[in-house]
Amino acid sequence: MAKKKKQRKQPSKWTHHYRMVVLNDDTFEERFSLKLTRLNVFIVTFVSAILLIAATTILIAFTPIREYIPGYSDVGLRKQTIQLEQETDSLKQQLAANETHYQRIKMVLSGDITPEEYARIDSVAKIETSEATPDLTPIPEDSLLRKEVSREDRYSLIAGAKARTNFVFFPPLQGDISENYNAEDKHFAVDVVAKTGTPIKAAADGTVVFASWSAETGYTMLIEHAYGLITVYKHCGSLLKEQNDQVLAGEVIASVGNTGELTTGPHLHFELWSDGYPLDPTNFIQFQ
Repeated sequence: MAKKKKQRKQPSKWTHHYRMVVLNDDTFEERFSLKLTRLNVFIVTFVSAILLIAATTILIAFTPIREYIPGYSDVGLRKQTIQLEQETDSLKQQLAANETHYQRIKMVLSGDITPEEYARIDSVAKIETSEATPDLTPIPEDSLLRKEVSREDRYSLIAGAKARTNFVFFPPLQGDISENYNAEDKHFAVDVVAKTGTPIKAAADGTVVFASWSAETGYTMLIEHAYGLITVYKHCGSLLKEQNDQVLAGEVIASVGNTGELTTGPHLHFELWSDGYPLDPTNFIQFQ
């Protein structure tokens, strides 16, 4: 019996060879030829597509070309946007601080305090006075020294509940007190009587934040000092400083007068405020 012939294996379509020939159209001369298979064409096409996608991604992500693609913003514009957001946030914080400061100045000018705030009036001064001046009876031998120490402690102000700061005030005016500090009657000041034209001096270094005329208080001046302290001078005869002027302790800033509807004669209506709360000036300043 004749042996059966083995069937020849048919080549796969993916590996079947093709030839791509480039001919001269006039002479039909072969100029270029290339052997190809479907598998080679697929691999070359797939790799080329991956490389093209990768190159496009790199160009978009890391080069300025992305600015010309819709949907992508300018790099410099994004930086400016972030900077503007930060500046806007800072301005909001500064505006809030300025609003708080404005409300405090407004409360000092009007003298209007809510019942909740009234409970804290003069609390700092009472605490500091009790701490700074212990109840000790001086003996004759050291009475002079104790008197001097007591006088220095009288001018010491603690500007906070936790930290102690020695802040010495300069008497704005020397004279008799016609009306003392009385929180119950909302008289958050002392009235110091003096002759018209007597110089009024700044109680401490600071900046003039208000210097103008008021129908009720006449010529009025507010000076802001360190540690949240504000001094107020009302019913002045004239003002020698303007808003935003820098003043030194003991510098003449105004003169005694009798201006405003609420005045009762030539005197200085002097107020002392700490962080928006009034204090009794006689706890820190000796007017007589």
